[in-house]
Amino acid sequence: MKKKVLIVEDEYIVANNLRQVLERFGYEVTGIAVSAAEAEKSIRNSKPDIALLDIRLEGDRTGIDIARTLKAENIAFIYLSANSNQKILEEAKKTEPYGFLVKPFRKKDLEVMLDIAWYRHTHSTEAKAFQENLLQKEMEAAGNWLELARILQPFLPFDLLTTGLRPLSIAEFSDTGYLRIGFEEYQFIAEKELLTITNLKKTALSVILANTHTDAGAVIYNNEATDMQPNVPSLQKTLIETFHIQSYLVFPVTLSNGMAFHYFFYSRLEHIYTLPHLTLLNRLRNSLTFIAEKIMYGASQHNTTGKPEAETVTHPAFSSIIGNHPLLLNALDLTAQVAPYNTSVLILGESGTGKEKVAACIHQLSPRKNGPFVKVNCGAIPHTLIESELFGHEKGAFTGATEKRKGKFELADGGTIFLDEIGELPLDMQVKLLRVLQEKEIESIGGSAPLKVNVRIVAATNRNLEKEVAQRGFRLDLYYRLNVFPVTLPPLRERQTDIEALATFFAERCCREFEKPFSGISPAMMEEMLAYHWPGNIRELENVIEQSAILNDGKSALTLKRSLTALPREAGIAQPDIRNLEDVKRIQRQTERAYIISILKKTEGRIRGLNGAAALLNLKPTTLEAKIEKLHINKAEFISSAK
Repeated sequence: MKKKVLIVEDEYIVANNLRQVLERFGYEVTGIAVSAAEAEKSIRNSKPDIALLDIRLEGDRTGIDIARTLKAENIAFIYLSANSNQKILEEAKKTEPYGFLVKPFRKKDLEVMLDIAWYRHTHSTEAKAFQENLLQKEMEAAGNWLELARILQPFLPFDLLTTGLRPLSIAEFSDTGYLRIGFEEYQFIAEKELLTITNLKKTALSVILANTHTDAGAVIYNNEATDMQPNVPSLQKTLIETFHIQSYLVFPVTLSNGMAFHYFFYSRLEHIYTLPHLTLLNRLRNSLTFIAEKIMYGASQHNTTGKPEAETVTHPAFSSIIGNHPLLLNALDLTAQVAPYNTSVLILGESGTGKEKVAACIHQLSPRKNGPFVKVNCGAIPHTLIESELFGHEKGAFTGATEKRKGKFELADGGTIFLDEIGELPLDMQVKLLRVLQEKEIESIGGSAPLKVNVRIVAATNRNLEKEVAQRGFRLDLYYRLNVFPVTLPPLRERQTDIEALATFFAERCCREFEKPFSGISPAMMEEMLAYHWPGNIRELENVIEQSAILNDGKSALTLKRSLTALPREAGIAQPDIRNLEDVKRIQRQTERAYIISILKKTEGRIRGLNGAAALLNLKPTTLEAKIEKLHINKAEFISSAK
């Protein structure tokens, strides 16, 4: 049966050409619409399978308006556009299109994009149904609230999940819950724990429970409590203030005995809960009712209180990632969700936020984990060599090509290729990368035939690609092709609560490396680190800790010898212009080199002995000599100047 396509395009010649091409490809064109009104009429009269949408149309409404209608009707759509500014791009992105073609495009590009759009639409619908079916089975097999919490987390992200019968009993608070404290780490919360955390007496809790509003139906709240009396305490207000909640969702179910049982999902992020979450919960209503009765009334042999014997599980793939801030955990949730599939992933974030680590986690959590993981820094390769580096070349393909060489894509066959700093790719290479994504084949320089490759692409950038697209620096169609599943890593300044754990981790590691005892980090140093804005993010923090460890005497806590804001100037280094990971590494080397030089000047070039540089730095002389050689420091310069 032919797939039906609607063309929404206000240029007759372009639209008619599209119709002819589509019919040659074996599609049935249901109509050509030049305006939003005509498109909506065509959708009603002959529901298409796929729509091709020009963004700019006759009249006040655009293709983006039509996209919202198509999305509501569960119809796949592809945008066609000659150009777009950033505002239009951002609006188009919100509609979650199945593809984007930039005019002019090849017929082959159109054919491939239609195939991809249909595949994604079909499989996303099937995958959604499969995932929900699996989710229901897992929920009904859960034996306690912790198991249920872990099962629901990827679908309904929360920082605190509580459950309980309603209306509340003033005499006895029976709600139980779990506070998320790590990727797969949860703290049990019941009456005893709540009283301890809030420092409340039981009599005060009874007053709070008496004033607590009960929602009759499912509802979402943002930055507000359920009851509007500002000076009256309530359970929701208490939880919001105690756990810094910004939004929450209430979902009640009715048990077989007629009692109401409520699920509460709380998040520290604003506007996290949406109508699709409520829709999902409604589809899961039977399972949520079943699990509530099973755990509450002992229908299973599991612990009916919901409190498990063990509350902490460490995911091995994320063992190298330190922190439990909600923004970081949200990124890790997305990482775990997308990892098992072959979907392209775009990792966004400033330099030094850990994009490469997340890319490695995606590979380790995927079925490709036993295949190669090939890393490419697109910003570090000269433009003239990028094509050869990525796709390889044949012997004699150009001057200096004395032998055949495999490119990174061929080396990554069967595994994952990580394209770091993808925003640095020149436009001509962006076109060739798009061909690889669409056709799953590469062509080496000087090669006679294309080579099929089975490679998953994970890309990363610290640039604002939407701004680059608007400024014609990055192709819109490639952006949409890569941006199938974006993961955004927060900068360190936005996850301040993780600074202490990260600093301690780096400090312990550095002290082990330098064979020094670790006596902690001084309160003054920690205070300054918490107040600093960290433009270089985690890499800069690691650099600062390493410098402090080098200068530490091994007998006291780590301290800062200079203010964080003044350090680059006083060390004789220009204020850092950090654009990528290489810049961070360069600044780290420069700063370390400056420290060692300052000590060598003080000791007049002497390394060994009681007052030598190694003793002042509390390093082994051999370790210091290795660093001096690595950093290209000329010891003779300081000896001669002393004389």
